Amino acid sequence: MTETVVTLPPGEQALIWAGFPVLGAGLGWGIKAVAGWAITLPWVPFDKPLEFIASLPEPHVTIGALAVGGIAGLVLAFLAIADHVVITVDDDRASLVYGDSRQEVRRADVGAAFLDGKAVVLLGHATEEIARSRGSLPSAARVQDAFVRHGYPWHADGDPHRDEFRRWVEDHPELSPTANALLRARARALEKDRGDDAAELREELTRLGVVVRDRDKRQHWRSVPGGE
Repeated sequence: MTETVVTLPPGEQALIWAGFPVLGAGLGWGIKAVAGWAITLPWVPFDKPLEFIASLPEPHVTIGALAVGGIAGLVLAFLAIADHVVITVDDDRASLVYGDSRQEVRRADVGAAFLDGKAVVLLGHATEEIARSRGSLPSAARVQDAFVRHGYPWHADGDPHRDEFRRWVEDHPELSPTANALLRARARALEKDRGDDAAELREELTRLGVVVRDRDKRQHWRSVPGGE
């Protein structure tokens, strides 16, 4: 059985690993190069740190600036690559891996697959959400091609149930107190950019039969038949 793996291409990964440290080293050298000139300007902030940098002896300060900038670039390169989801699709199942999180779904359980913004979403046959990717997508076109190639019910125009969503307001009368409490907690998580908390609360809502999507940090919801 041939599987299709969609991730950041090796060429792009190599460019990130090579480019970010070089850019970081260049920035470190640039800070050292302009420090002496910058402290002569009366309006430049952070003059004390700049004076300290300018007073350091050569060539140690330049070597240090290049090393620190290069290491910072390596860290940023690692974070940039790690932020991409890895999607593996074959004729029987699909998996979405992001960091330590792994979601795996059988093709037979998928009633719809589509992109919701930058996320891959898989719905079950009862329209419930059974998987949603996190992180950056390597390529929307390659994601679509992978699911179509292996026979998944892909919806190129997006969520087939998008017209059923309604904006959530405090204590919505059509939702249970539990669902409203979870949506309230999730709204706070979104405001504070706590992505992990928001994802966990989404899963709890899914177990209640409530599907949530976000638009500009505002939550919209719909009920799964037989759910809330």
